Amino acid sequence: MKKILVPTDFSPHANSALHAAALIAKKCHAEVILLHIIELPQQATDEISIGAEIPEVMFFKNAAENRLTQLALSPVLEGLQVSQVLKLDRTFLGVITVAEVNDVDLIIMGSHGASGAKEMFIGSNTEKVVRSSDVPVLVIKENTNHFEVKNFVFASDFSEGMKAPFLKALKFNKVFGSKLHLLMVNTPNSFKTTQAAEEQLENFLSDITENEFELTIYNDINIEKGILNYAKKIDADLIGLSTHGRKGISHFLNGSITEDLVNHSTTSVLTFKIQ
Repeated sequence: MKKILVPTDFSPHANSALHAAALIAKKCHAEVILLHIIELPQQATDEISIGAEIPEVMFFKNAAENRLTQLALSPVLEGLQVSQVLKLDRTFLGVITVAEVNDVDLIIMGSHGASGAKEMFIGSNTEKVVRSSDVPVLVIKENTNHFEVKNFVFASDFSEGMKAPFLKALKFNKVFGSKLHLLMVNTPNSFKTTQAAEEQLENFLSDITENEFELTIYNDINIEKGILNYAKKIDADLIGLSTHGRKGISHFLNGSITEDLVNHSTTSVLTFKIQ
């Protein structure tokens, strides 16, 4: 991992994402890219793009630049390579664009989780970044300056298409130094016998040399509740999920389950795009 993108609105939850980024960056010797986005009405954006200076916009732009500079000098980032990006754009589009242009390996965002409070990265913006990003997205739910992952749940149906996200999850698990729990949720609408589920897991893992994880088949009324209930049961610090993104293909995470979990979970979530 070489580059970590941290979008920030300078809120406490964004600060929690910054602390998580610093911890991971120090373990991987990665660069941290701080991003602040100023959302403008389309008319103002058009005027700026042709060279017009709008006093109010320039005031906010200069203030944001100063805050980004101060954030880059934060003690938590000491010893790390840090760069700053200020962008005038719609929030989720700006995050995706900056991630692509800078070839980042991970996006880390702060969120309120299930509290329902409204800030920059809550609700639709988080969902859109998760759905659109080709790189993993880590959504930090706790308002804390200490990010630690002791128990990491990777939930999947363990079909062949999930192999690439699973291998990425293994790499992240080594960075976190956590215990990895592999979770298959069994539901009434997609029921498998224990034997059939175990055989599917065995086939999926047949060519995986890494075996330091715990396998669980968990029964619940639907996939989302199964993941949340199991995560609560083992006191998980992180939930790993795969998303098909904009392709609209439905398999394990039919519809918007990943996006719903990002909003409803009080546990931090790490998402992987299925290519």
